Amino acid sequence: MLSVNDVNWTETLSFRLGALGAVISDQYAEELAEVGLKPKHVGVLGVLDAGLASSQLEIARLMRVAPSLVVSLADHLESKGAIQRLRDPADRRRQVLLLTDEGRALLGRCTGMALALDARLAAALTPSQQAALRDALDRLAVAYDLPARE
Repeated sequence: MLSVNDVNWTETLSFRLGALGAVISDQYAEELAEVGLKPKHVGVLGVLDAGLASSQLEIARLMRVAPSLVVSLADHLESKGAIQRLRDPADRRRQVLLLTDEGRALLGRCTGMALALDARLAAALTPSQQAALRDALDRLAVAYDLPARE
């Protein structure tokens, strides 16, 4: 293991992943602005599409954000016709979010934008490097209890 004196902080894995993540997140946010969304909006659509959660509170826990943020995100998505809010028949205090056909189409468009960004990002890597990167990211995601490819 390297000592603190052997490494410049900009060489650390945590700094490099964070900096690259920030740049890529900004690029994706710029792409999404075209459809009036932010990355967290797409996160809600993805959670609903995958059936991982349906209530605003469950979504907030899964996305690790404040419930009030999910309410705001859902308000925006509902105004775009991407989701519907329904009262849970088993618990009238709880609202269930449902992805609409328009929401699925919007999620598909956002996924296309992400895939185009992926292609630009991976263009500097060989196919074997791309596979190794995907594998490493999957392992890190699992280690941090985040979604990984199946």
